[in-house]
Amino acid sequence: MIGRFRDVARNLLVRDYLLLGLRLDRLLPGIVDSYTGDSALRRHAAGLLPDPVELLRTARRLSAELPDAGLDPGRQRFLAAQLTAVECAARRLAGHDIGFVEEVHACYDVVIGPGEPDDYRAVHRELDELLPGAGSLAERLGAFRRREAVGPERLGAAADALSEALRERTRAWLALPADEAVTFELVTDQPWSGLNRHLGDFRSHVTINTDAALRAAQLVQLIAHETYPGHHTQRCRAHAASGQPPERGMFLVGTPQSLLSEGAADLGLHVLVGPGWGSWSATVLAEVGVHTEGELGERVEDALAKLARVRQDAALLLHDRRGSAEDALAHLQRWLLTPEARARQLLRFLVHPLWRTYTTTYVEGVALLRPWLRRPGAGPLVRYRRLLDDPLVPASIRGELAGPRDVAQVSRRPDGDGHPGGL
Repeated sequence: MIGRFRDVARNLLVRDYLLLGLRLDRLLPGIVDSYTGDSALRRHAAGLLPDPVELLRTARRLSAELPDAGLDPGRQRFLAAQLTAVECAARRLAGHDIGFVEEVHACYDVVIGPGEPDDYRAVHRELDELLPGAGSLAERLGAFRRREAVGPERLGAAADALSEALRERTRAWLALPADEAVTFELVTDQPWSGLNRHLGDFRSHVTINTDAALRAAQLVQLIAHETYPGHHTQRCRAHAASGQPPERGMFLVGTPQSLLSEGAADLGLHVLVGPGWGSWSATVLAEVGVHTEGELGERVEDALAKLARVRQDAALLLHDRRGSAEDALAHLQRWLLTPEARARQLLRFLVHPLWRTYTTTYVEGVALLRPWLRRPGAGPLVRYRRLLDDPLVPASIRGELAGPRDVAQVSRRPDGDGHPGGL
């Protein structure tokens, strides 16, 4: 009798968590990135527009009930972290005044601060050595970016070619549903460079913003991020696994789930292909008539990745220090060595109601996961598979980083480690 009562309590709590996310999406459209759960629950959430105060009360009630729901520790940690983020979103919608750093901490379980200008100067010196010639570093980097640009007329074919090549490598390592598929669409006038929408039934629709003027080396990273082994692969694995907890059928933006997902997606190319991804992608892209500088493109992109924290600096300037948009633009242009048009594109993302905190997922997600994937013991492929399949949270990653060296483990799933990978 007690066991049956616990089962009911568990199921009701998870059901209410899913309903809470779906109802929150009515007030903040897009916060539910994907949902493949009970369609009746989604129809129920589509009723009257919810009251944010009611959603806040629900989030707090579920957090209080969670310790006694009888969930295993992994599920409990996952839902506790998610509910903290959902409660924060409901507080903002209910009109509560929340500081930006506090909001980021509640959403992603990380504490953020500004980057170090000396670190940025060191990256500029690295780029200066990579790009010799006449003119300022900004001018030489601009010329390099123009040489590497993928025009809209080639973008679709390039995306298809890269996706298929990455898919083959992913399938050699991970089990994926036989009928999974990705389609691409080119769009304009969006605050992001690319976006994955999982449609269910192992299908994803990826939109690429042509306004972002993507370089070839950027494009391969974006396609790996959105498709294989990134978001599309993440969603397929979550939805294909038998016995997967229902809460894994909903992906919420602005939560710890986002931070680990985006960090994993950003690092996916480095795990799947490893060093030499620039030359590898150059061979793939040459088949569809796209030029890339291969190894040099990889080295430049790896250097520019060290400037990722500049974007988070701009968010702090805007939302924590109450700086102006012009202050943020100047910071972006100075340290990212980017033209004003590109800086304004980045600024659109930083002020968007849904995405204002989201830059942190890329910056802190990579910073947290890169050393974890590199740890001795189980290799990066095994750990990356855990990111895809297990309900990890930032606190559990930090705990493992602080703990003793782990040992290599045999996968519990029928997947192979068909290539070395690397970071």
